[in-house]
Parts: sequence; C-alpha cells; structure tokens
Amino acid sequence: MSRRILIIVLLLAGLLGLGAWTVLFRPSDLPPEGFSRGNGRIEADLVDISPRLAGRVAEVRVREGDLVQEGDVLAVMDTAELRAQLARADAAVASAEASVGVAAAQVKEAQARLALAQSEQARAETLGERDVISRENLDVKRTETQLAEANLAAAEAMRLSQERAVEAEKAVRAEIAERIADATLTSPGAARVLYRLAQQGEIVGSGGKILTLIDLDEVYMEFFLPATDAPRVVIGDEARIVADVAPDRSIPAQVIFVSPQAQFTPKQVETLNERESLMFRVRVRIPSEFVLSRVDQVKTGVRGVAWVRLAAPDGTLAAWPEGLTPPPVGLPGKARP
Repeated sequence: MSRRILIIVLLLAGLLGLGAWTVLFRPSDLPPEGFSRGNGRIEADLVDISPRLAGRVAEVRVREGDLVQEGDVLAVMDTAELRAQLARADAAVASAEASVGVAAAQVKEAQARLALAQSEQARAETLGERDVISRENLDVKRTETQLAEANLAAAEAMRLSQERAVEAEKAVRAEIAERIADATLTSPGAARVLYRLAQQGEIVGSGGKILTLIDLDEVYMEFFLPATDAPRVVIGDEARIVADVAPDRSIPAQVIFVSPQAQFTPKQVETLNERESLMFRVRVRIPSEFVLSRVDQVKTGVRGVAWVRLAAPDGTLAAWPEGLTPPPVGLPGKARP
C-alpha cells in the first residue's frame, strides 16, 4: 500500500512540476508553429525635392503635412534669366537657318558654273580633235572645269557646316528649355510633405533642399529573424504587421528583401549557441493600395511586430490564425501555396 501511495505522490508531483514550469518558466508569447516574427518600426523612404541649378525660389505651393500626388507642382524656381537666354537661342537658331539658305544658294550657283564649264570643255574637246583650237585653250577649259568642281565641293561643305551649326544652336536652345522645365519641381509620386526647408524669395544652391517628402509608395518595416527561420522565408511571401497602437488589427504586407548575409556574426562560429545568435535582416512592404486607402492614418516611426509564415519541408504553409487576417485589400505579388 505504501508503495502505491508513493507512486501516486510522485506522479502528482511530476504533474504539478510540469504545470509550474509551463506557467512560470516556459515562454508564453512564443509564435505559433509555422510562424515567426520580429520587432520593428513602420518606416518610409524620404524624398528630397531640390533644383538642379542654383537660383531663387519663385513659389512654394505646398505646406508641411499636405498630401500630394504624382505630377503635382510643389515649387517653382525663378526663370527670368533663363528665358532671356532662350530668346537669344531662338535668334541664334533663326540666324543659323538663314545661313543655311545662303549656303544652299551658293551650292546651286556652283552647280550651274560646273555645268557651264563641263559644256565648254566638251565643245573644246570636239574642236581639239579637229585641230580647230590650240592645245593651250583646251587645257584652260579643262582647268576651269576642275575649278568649278572644287568650288561646288566647297559650297556643299559650307552648306553642311551651316546645317550642323543649326543643329548645335537647336541643341543649345533645347538645353535652356530643359533647364526652364526643371525649374518646375513636381512630386514623383503619392507623398506627404514632411519638411518645408525654403521659402519664397530665398536663393538655394544646386541640389539645395526645398522640401522633404514621405514616399507613400514605399512604406515598410524592417526586422530580424534568427538563422533557423530566415531560410524558410522567400521574397514575395505574404506577411502581417501588427502596430503597437492597434494591437487588435493586422496590416497586410509582402516580403521584399531577405538579407543574403547574416548579421551579429561572431568572428569564429564554433558552437551551436553562436550559430543560433545569427540574425538576418528582413523587409516587408505595405501595399500602396492599402496605404492610400488609409492615407490619413499612415504614421512612420510607429513600432510594431511583423509576422511571416515559415515554409514546412514540403513547402506548405500554415493558415493565418485569427487576429492576423487584415481587412479585404488586394495584396500584390505571389503567395506560396
């Protein structure tokens, strides 16, 4: 009897110990099987709006916090000097085109002189065969033909030179026109104005910042996965982001980068613990459709957790658990079966 009681006591103690370990010592926040996660911040690419050439700011049409779309005019540089240069370039093109007309007329004149010289030489050749004119006069006619041919070649070269001069002047005019076009600074895409760094009337240098935008087409989160999980994630996989400010909602995302090189790597990896400390940087991008549908709620710098699914050895993926199913917004790219 005492032996049976002892066995029962040991079993009860074992169960109590297992329960205590589960409650007190076993991590309770481990991700479910087939999933991994990492902490990060929601970030976005910053775009600096700068003039290509130094000049005076004529107008800034947006303020900090404004939402802009692709092609919206953000700022305009003063172009009075450039427009004067453009007027001179137009006059230079017109002058060069007139010179081409003069050169073309000289070519026609040279062609007529050559035709006359060739005709006179032909008559002289005929008369020479009959000994009607002297050998000296025949040589003169032949020389006049050669001179006419040389004059025609020179006239054609001059016309070609003038045509090239027109092309050069047009290139100068196009360059100035391009500078004038560059003076109008537009938004490269959907963005929000973060900083307004210059005001109307200020002079900025070439490449000087006038505005800084938050690119709403590139909103992402970067986080790190251990070496045991990173190889099971590929570019194009679906992901989820749960922001700290909204823990009851998930945001759809897509894996767009998995670092090919581990970080936090010891100089000599020899033990299993050291190998487990290797981390790989992963970036997931929030679809632009989702961002633009909730553009007023987009805030960068918000901390959160990014979730990814880990492929099993046979390539299958677990279904997203309840709470990680985002609102119905199309997710671009591929989704592994």
